[in-house]
Amino acid sequence: MRNTVRALRTRRGLSQGELATAMGVSRQTINSIETGKYLPSLPLAIGLARFFETSVEEVFHVEQ
Repeated sequence: MRNTVRALRTRRGLSQGELATAMGVSRQTINSIETGKYLPSLPLAIGLARFFETSVEEVFHVEQ
């Protein structure tokens, strides 16, 4: 599954640590999500989408 977390984060000028703090997770979790090594829980995925004021489908993309 691909995602646009890194692009959304950098567009806002946030570090991984700053986003992690806002989401209540570790910086390593954000790094793992951005690199595709970790799929977030549904509540975290929804939280990220709400934080970036978009939909979950716009943040996470199922590869065909």
